[in-house]
Amino acid sequence: MAVLALAEHRRGELRDPSFELVTAGRQLADAVGTDLHVAVVGGDVEGFADALDREGVDVIHTVDHGEEFVADVAVQALEGLVADGDVEHVLVPNTVNGLSTAPALAERLDRPIATDAVAIDVDEGVVVTRETYGGKTEATIEVDGEATVLTTRSGEWPPAEGTGDATVEAADVDIDDGAVRTRVSGFQEVGAGDVDITEADVLVSVGRGIEEAENIPLIEAFAEAIGATVSASRPIVDNEWLPKDRQVGQSGKTVQPDVYLAIGISGAVQHVAGMKGADTIVAINTDPSAPIYDIADYGIVDDLFEVVPALIEEFGGEVPDL
Repeated sequence: MAVLALAEHRRGELRDPSFELVTAGRQLADAVGTDLHVAVVGGDVEGFADALDREGVDVIHTVDHGEEFVADVAVQALEGLVADGDVEHVLVPNTVNGLSTAPALAERLDRPIATDAVAIDVDEGVVVTRETYGGKTEATIEVDGEATVLTTRSGEWPPAEGTGDATVEAADVDIDDGAVRTRVSGFQEVGAGDVDITEADVLVSVGRGIEEAENIPLIEAFAEAIGATVSASRPIVDNEWLPKDRQVGQSGKTVQPDVYLAIGISGAVQHVAGMKGADTIVAINTDPSAPIYDIADYGIVDDLFEVVPALIEEFGGEVPDL
């Protein structure tokens, strides 16, 4: 018996959810008393295998097929690995690629699927916890079946660490290229000259407390002073004060920076769902009862128009004229 976790990569690099999935997979494998296998499909499979050899991984299967992650290929590879071994549960990241892979795999294997898990437990069977109503409540789902396909939400498990001693095996699976109906033809940047907020180490995120578009340069000056990237809550994007690719939250992007500074953000559950995985959260808000303070590590209960200029000057920046 084994738990099989699928690693995800893009542009020659493994994605963070791959290492989080190792942690989730190890916990599930321990709960059911079995081994953890990891599959990597396409790209630099040998290099990826070295990177994925973390504590708790027993076997790494490599499928050398193509340079980029393609869901059609991953489905075939996973189906072949399940057929060749005694795989009890398959874990896939709850990402765009993962959600293209997991349902098709579940259909091929005739297994039940549960998506967007924030916790996985084992009682008489697998029990998955999912958030509902924008994170206001949690639902527990008893998955009917001894063998499952599950997807896990990013940011809910810490990335696996340490150095492992896994066995690396080149998987002997056949890929039918005629059944591969998608391909990666290239990548488009998220806005001309812009950045990917999911890759930022420090984010300065602005909410409706900034009051009007003319005040956004204050936040941009602060971000420049501390070497951070600007992001935003949904109201800022809805008002078109910042572009959509800067939005953090349930309807935006999920981020996990080292530091997340929430400025003028109340902390609605939809926003918190996208940033609660940050290592350190700092909040600046005039309302001491704002929900953001429930998850913040540090807080400044004060007017952002007083605090932010002082911080800009403290870090040697220039306060803009508003």
